[in-house]
Amino acid sequence: MMVARLIASFGGVGFLPKAPGTWGSLAALPFAWLLHGLGGPFLLTIGILAAILIGVRATQEVTRDAKDHDPGWVVIDEVAGQWIALWPLSIGMVMAGSDPWVFPWPGVLGGFFLFRLFDIWKPGPVGWADRRGGPWGVMLDDVFAGLFAAIVLVATAWLGHQVLL
Repeated sequence: MMVARLIASFGGVGFLPKAPGTWGSLAALPFAWLLHGLGGPFLLTIGILAAILIGVRATQEVTRDAKDHDPGWVVIDEVAGQWIALWPLSIGMVMAGSDPWVFPWPGVLGGFFLFRLFDIWKPGPVGWADRRGGPWGVMLDDVFAGLFAAIVLVATAWLGHQVLL
């Protein structure tokens, strides 16, 4: 149970006061940079899949007998969603031939704010997954929020590069 708590809270980040989801998303950023720097989008993809699969199992364990199926301190789902939001940035940096340790701050900030927007707003499938309940519902709402953020990030980057170049 202790290992599951550490995973679900992303090393205890979920226990920080006020807005644990935002803390979890912020804590995910340097790890996204590290995964990208070490192995580009391939390693970031492995990290996303691992966070989802291990996160679902950890969430299942820590919520087994709990009344709250999605306690605020469980933030591994935010980590997975945040990494999904940044995944196109990782692909774009590799396609541009950039230094693997460069993760441009406008893209990172955009991905962070877009992910938080969709995670809090919960439009369409994000809200559906959130209402689903269970460990997969906990994870899927953030997966969908990350996908929405990634799509908007790609669209705004494309538009920005068309206008600015």
